[in-house]
Amino acid sequence: MTSPAPILIADDQRDVLDALRLLLKAEGRSTLCVGSPAEALAAAREHSPALALVDLNYTRDTTSGQEGIELIGQLRALDAELPIVAMTAWSSIELVVKAMQAGAGDFIEKPWDNRRLLSVLRNQLALADSRRQNARLRRENEILKGDDDGEFIAEAPSMKAMLEQLRRVAPTDANVLVLGENGTGKGVIARLLHANSGRADRPLVKVNMGGIAETVFESEMFGHVRGAYTDAKGDRIGRFELADGGTLFLDEIGNIPMSQQPKLLRVLEDGELERLGSSRTLKVDVRLISATNADVDAEVAAGRFRRDLLYRLNTLVLTVPPLRERVADIVPMARAFLARSGARYGRRGLRLGADAERTLTAYNWPGNVRELAHLMERAALMAAGDTIAATDLGLAAGVSAANAAAGNGSGGGLEGLTLDAAEELLVRQALERSGGNIQRAADALGVSRPALYRRLEKYGIANSGE
Repeated sequence: MTSPAPILIADDQRDVLDALRLLLKAEGRSTLCVGSPAEALAAAREHSPALALVDLNYTRDTTSGQEGIELIGQLRALDAELPIVAMTAWSSIELVVKAMQAGAGDFIEKPWDNRRLLSVLRNQLALADSRRQNARLRRENEILKGDDDGEFIAEAPSMKAMLEQLRRVAPTDANVLVLGENGTGKGVIARLLHANSGRADRPLVKVNMGGIAETVFESEMFGHVRGAYTDAKGDRIGRFELADGGTLFLDEIGNIPMSQQPKLLRVLEDGELERLGSSRTLKVDVRLISATNADVDAEVAAGRFRRDLLYRLNTLVLTVPPLRERVADIVPMARAFLARSGARYGRRGLRLGADAERTLTAYNWPGNVRELAHLMERAALMAAGDTIAATDLGLAAGVSAANAAAGNGSGGGLEGLTLDAAEELLVRQALERSGGNIQRAADALGVSRPALYRRLEKYGIANSGE
């Protein structure tokens, strides 16, 4: 029994309380000892115990157990997950049944056997931990179900290792930097971190840092007051204020202009900000999650990213593995995406053929999970029959522009490609050479940042850097 929360003991006999307190102290457990149902309820409200061990009979009625039955029901109403163990010297089958119906998980007779009592308590605590874990997993699945990145499947060892880190990190308030290639699902990980934190009932505010123009950075992030600039016709709340008490997810963090980085750093250091045009200092309580596909250490070395800002962002780092390192997940995810797309387009019952599954697992997946989702959507639309064959995927002959981009670092290799495929290839190469920096890739291609974003969306290459 390793939980730090105390065990609540309710009994009107002082010697019983003392004996149980000493027994549990030897087990390394703290206790809350009370002598009445009213005191038990007050202690449960204030201290959130790990378990309640309650007597059924008190001074008002020493044999019926009714006071204890009522207390169990009240404790259960207060905390539906609290493990409760009943105890009494006046036991009967009928009384045990009533205690269980009221919400007790087990029953101890007085005088008790120390080994049995400790065994019962350990079992009840373990069952409670299991229920909480299952509830958390159900909550994760509900959050992730229907997300753009599909059902959350993580059977590959690399993903299991990353998720184990996530489960340890999520309950803390530590800032987290999520790294990974485009399309790996960094946004999904951010939502999972928030959902399993103490801030889950507070806002999760997402900001695409690559999509904020430098001229409106302060207004977007910190807000402004009326008249702060020509077009400021009213007050505006910034993203930090919107996320106060919750989580702020800064996607594509590597694309913050150098000139704006000190302003962000100041808020992270002090938890204070001023709206643009105002001298009033506001306090904000925000947990920060950032994500990027860029090599931030290389960006720091090149002088494009402040080292002190990086230290504020990367208290903890989670790296989402690329799909090619999650081979065990490819086919299950493909089936889930296919089923979802089939339902959307009125083609239920679609399935993957064995040759299609072999092709999927052999492919390099430069576009990661997003590319897989788009491929399954296309297959659901275009396949002639209910069984998806390898030829329906367009991957067997290596004709995918994404595949060409993965294996061709030069500017050639466009012969035989359609105009769209050639454009996709050039966009991917520009992103690779720029280290994922949207502005530098746009400059290299001779297009504006919004124009590049439209092409990223068109080809499913990147969506907010996830």
